[in-house]
Amino acid sequence: MKRLTENQNFTAFFYQKLMKDYDHRNDHSGVSGERLAKRLSQLSEIGLTTGGGSCRIGFSNEELQAKEMVKEWMEGAGLEVRMDGAGNLFGRIHGKYPDKAAVLSGSHLDSVPNGGHFDGPLGVLAALEVAEAWKATDYIPERPYEVVVFTDEEGSRFNNGLLGSSAVVGGNDKEILLQTVDMHGKAFQDVIEENGLTLEQFFQSEQKREDIAAFIEVHIEQGKRLEKENLPVGFVTGIAGPCWLELTFTGKAGHAGNTPMDDRYDALVAAGDFVRQVEALPSNISPSAVATVGQLNVFPNGVNVIPGKVTLTVDIRDIFLETRDRLVAEVLALAKAVTEPRNIQLQVEEKVRIEPVPIKADMQRKARAAIEKQGITPYALPSGAGHDAMILGRHLPVAMLFVRSKDGVSHHPAEWTDLNDCVIAVHTLKQLLEDL
Repeated sequence: MKRLTENQNFTAFFYQKLMKDYDHRNDHSGVSGERLAKRLSQLSEIGLTTGGGSCRIGFSNEELQAKEMVKEWMEGAGLEVRMDGAGNLFGRIHGKYPDKAAVLSGSHLDSVPNGGHFDGPLGVLAALEVAEAWKATDYIPERPYEVVVFTDEEGSRFNNGLLGSSAVVGGNDKEILLQTVDMHGKAFQDVIEENGLTLEQFFQSEQKREDIAAFIEVHIEQGKRLEKENLPVGFVTGIAGPCWLELTFTGKAGHAGNTPMDDRYDALVAAGDFVRQVEALPSNISPSAVATVGQLNVFPNGVNVIPGKVTLTVDIRDIFLETRDRLVAEVLALAKAVTEPRNIQLQVEEKVRIEPVPIKADMQRKARAAIEKQGITPYALPSGAGHDAMILGRHLPVAMLFVRSKDGVSHHPAEWTDLNDCVIAVHTLKQLLEDL
């Protein structure tokens, strides 16, 4: 009972914070900022952490509860609701011409273990708010329209995300998933069966490409570009594909006092030189490329021992395949350049290599036009993070609208996006969908 009261108190606080500086002039054309604020607040109750964050891991009871809540809202908006074998939730408006390919919009409701309340839910609720606005104004779209909630985007359960959207395009590897276990050691098959799903149904969730005309995703930016430009929304030019490398520098451990400086094979000195120089590489190749050393482990890690081995990871991303792969080659060349003169052995293991997804020029143009119709200067920016749109974008036309993030914070309880910006994003999405 105490926990329930705490959740309700947080929900009230969250709603009041959203509404505090809301400009009700944004309420028009059937769009309601108050309804959006209430729904964001109600979802925040589910999986609320003691730190005020969100914990709705993929395939958890909390994710299911959130889907049930959204399902009720979909039905209340007059949508025809179904759930596929992967647990993806769809709410459909048949439109004037039901036989045409549908336009989809949505995102996900799962979170990282102590994340925020906008990453994913905003995209779902923005898509649903468009349906509510159409209902309020008796607007019927030409094509069928589906609001979609994808399962397990974040990947916190199996350390392998985007499973729901991958199921829709037949992109999951059955053999790999059958060998996958979650954070508690439960097999993938057991986990989905606990969710009322079956293995057979999961791998029968692929939809025909010709049934989907396009997918549009609204998402918080998770960065500072829009904030620096003082803009509420922007359109995405491409979704970066990561390449993760694990580099091992092997030298020779020795006594820190008795080994002279000219007779050392210090793995950390080589690794440190590499780390220092990596940050200069991306800007020489592409303005949207990035490279990050995220993990670094030193062995034997003693105060008075020369490091004999260092293992580190490099996360390399860009929205274009050619420049991403050029950067990978430059990173590897740098690693060789700092190890060979020092007689340090270098071992390279490629952990991940995913192709980037550039957004097609026509979809960018339409997104730009929708933003301009809101009286906002259109601003183009890349997505450094992966999204469900990345998975569908390999097979279908996609567009993404980013919404301003306060201080660029995401995957953290402090994640915040102003309600005015959220509602402007709904109007932009609505315009884009009507244009499509």
